[in-house]
Amino acid sequence: MNDKKIIFTDKAPAPIGPYSQAVLVGNTLYTSGQIALNPATMELVLDDIATETKQVMENMKAVLEVANMSFADVVKTTIFIMDMADFAQINSVYATYFDEANAPARETVQVAGLPKGVNVEISMVAIKN
Repeated sequence: MNDKKIIFTDKAPAPIGPYSQAVLVGNTLYTSGQIALNPATMELVLDDIATETKQVMENMKAVLEVANMSFADVVKTTIFIMDMADFAQINSVYATYFDEANAPARETVQVAGLPKGVNVEISMVAIKN
């Protein structure tokens, strides 16, 4: 019984490789990592780390919405960052998308490199009750 459904929206960047924006299995959504690509232009938004993080979160919001979900449904996030010194600014933007009392589980890891030389990438798991 495989009810796997590929999720796609043109309101988030199109995949640039052999992967989907997200996959819905039953009531659980697994997103691919989002980076700060403007979906209209496919240009990177790298003005500063706060603006970059906001673009990532807006891309993720679009993916959640096409699956009829919201940030309230997110149960787990993973944040990949190039420089842990950016964590406070990333966290500040990230926090505006979640209700702190019901925030998802999360890990944040510093990495040696990210696609297209970006500074932050975020992926999520969401469950619709």
